[in-house]
Amino acid sequence: MGFSRDIHSVSRLVSEARAVLETGFPLLWVRGEISNFSQPSSGHLYFSLKDAGAQVRCVLWRSKRQRLTFALANGQQVVARAQVSLYEPRGEFQLLIEHLELDGAGALRLAFEQLKQRLAAEGLFDPALKRPLPAFPRQVGLITSPTGAAVRDLITLLERRLPALPVLIYPALVQGESAPESLIAALELANARADCDVLILARGGGSLEDLNAFNDERLARAIRASRIPVVSGVGHEIDFTIADLVADQRAPTPSAAAELVAPSGAHLSERVAMLFNRLVAAQQRRLDTARQRLDASRRHLNLLHPMARLQQQIQRLDRAEWRLRTLIANRLGEARRRLQPVVERLERQIPVHRIERARWRLEALERRLRRAQSELLTHRRERLLRAVAGLEARSPLGTLSRGYAILTRWPKDEIVRDPAQVAPGDWLRIRVAGGWIEAVAR
Repeated sequence: MGFSRDIHSVSRLVSEARAVLETGFPLLWVRGEISNFSQPSSGHLYFSLKDAGAQVRCVLWRSKRQRLTFALANGQQVVARAQVSLYEPRGEFQLLIEHLELDGAGALRLAFEQLKQRLAAEGLFDPALKRPLPAFPRQVGLITSPTGAAVRDLITLLERRLPALPVLIYPALVQGESAPESLIAALELANARADCDVLILARGGGSLEDLNAFNDERLARAIRASRIPVVSGVGHEIDFTIADLVADQRAPTPSAAAELVAPSGAHLSERVAMLFNRLVAAQQRRLDTARQRLDASRRHLNLLHPMARLQQQIQRLDRAEWRLRTLIANRLGEARRRLQPVVERLERQIPVHRIERARWRLEALERRLRRAQSELLTHRRERLLRAVAGLEARSPLGTLSRGYAILTRWPKDEIVRDPAQVAPGDWLRIRVAGGWIEAVAR
C-alpha cells in the first residue's frame, strides 16, 4: 500500500520554525555582554549577546533605537527585553530587541515599580490632590543644580517668555546618594520662605541611575506636603520618575516646565490688544447710541426748522447707503452660495477623492461577492443533501433494511418473482440486509 509524504521545502521549514519560536516565547528579559557590535548606514544596530556558555545574534531596529539612553559599545553588560525570532534567509536564531538598558538598571526599575504601586495605593498620586498653577506667578522658584544645563535652559526660556518675571534659584544636588536630602532641604526652604508661588523641580536627562534621586520616597512625600505648587521637569520626554507622578503637574523636559509656568509675553500682549479693541468698540457703540438719541431729540425740538429737514435728508441718505450695503452683502452671499456647489464638485473630482470613492465601491463589491459566494455554497450544499437523501430512499439496501428480502434461484441467480418459478429441491439464496441465506425448496 502506498502513502503520501509531506515534504517541506527549506523556506517552508524555516518559516514554520520562525512561527513556532515567535508564538512559543513571550517577550522576555535577557542579560549578557555586547560583542560583534555593528552600525550600518541603515540606522539599525546589530550585535551579539553572550555569556560564558553561549551567544545569540540581536537586532535593534532604528525605530527602537531612539529610546536608547546610552551609546552601545562592545563589552557592555546589558539587560534586554526581546522577542525570540529567526532570520529566515540564513536560518539564524536571533532576538529582536524592544528595550535595552545597562545591567543594574533592572533592580532600580523593579524598586521604582514597587514604590509607585505602594504610593499609588496610599493615594499620593490622586488627581484630586493636584493644585492648580497660578495664571500669573509673582515669582518662580527653581530647585535644581546651579551649574547644570537645565538651569540655563530654564532661565533663558523664562526670560524669553516673560522678561519681567522674577526667578529665584534654590541650589540642590540632582544626582548621587546625597541628592534626595539636598532636594528635600531646598523644597522645605522654599516653603519656609514662601517668596515664590510656584516651584520647578528640574534636571537634565540621564540614565535610570542618574535620575534615581527623583524616585526617592522621602522626596515624593515632601513634594506632596509642599504648600507651594510643584512642577516637575526631570529628564527627557521618555523619562518618568516618582517625582513626576506626585508633582502637581509634570512636564516632559525642563524647558516644557518653564512654558507651563510662565505665560507667553507675546500672547499676553495679543490678549491685551484684543481686550483694548473690544473696549474701544464698546465705547464707540455707546457713543453712536448717544448720538442717535441726541439727533432724535433735536429733530423733535426743531420740527419746523430748516435744519431739521436737512438732518432728515441726511438720515434718509444714511439709510439708503445702509440698504445699498445690505443689498451688496446679500448679493455677495448669494453668489457665494451658488459658487459653493461648484467648488464641492471640483473637490470631488480631485484624484485623491475619486480614488477614495473607488476604494469604497470596490470594498462594497467585495462584500457583495463574498455574500453571493456564501449564499451559492449554501444553496449547492442543500441541493446535494436533498440528492443524497433521495438516493438513500431509492437504494435497494434501504429497502432491505426495512425487513424485505430478495429471493434468487441458484445457480443462475434468477430473481424469483412467482412461486411457480420454484420446484422442490431447488437451491435458493435469500438476500437480506445483513447478508445471504441459502435454502432448499420443498
